[in-house]
Amino acid sequence: MQEHWNDQQPIYRQLRDRVAAQVLNGHFKEGEAVPSVRQVASESKVNHLTVSKAYQELVDEGVLEVKRGRGMFVVSGAQNKLKQVERDKFICEELPQLASRMDQLNISPDDLIHLLKEQS
Repeated sequence: MQEHWNDQQPIYRQLRDRVAAQVLNGHFKEGEAVPSVRQVASESKVNHLTVSKAYQELVDEGVLEVKRGRGMFVVSGAQNKLKQVERDKFICEELPQLASRMDQLNISPDDLIHLLKEQS
């Protein structure tokens, strides 16, 4: 599978975000193994050290754990932990950008609420 990478952030970070998204959406369940570093490197056409760095970041965040001789596994509580991290990121980083963009385009909060209701 050929991956498409953007130039906005390092590939390891994009890999980290993809794995985190898969944990969030339940593709990788708590207690379940994630694909091996070699498998991801081969499928993604990236260096195994890049994948290792992405996985290590998730280990450092308490989302994945290494079980020696068995591989990487999603830890219990990882989904809730990631939801909180992503929620905080949205509130601190993305929401201010959205508010600024709304101001530029003269979109009121009421307009946004109306548009969001139409989407669901």
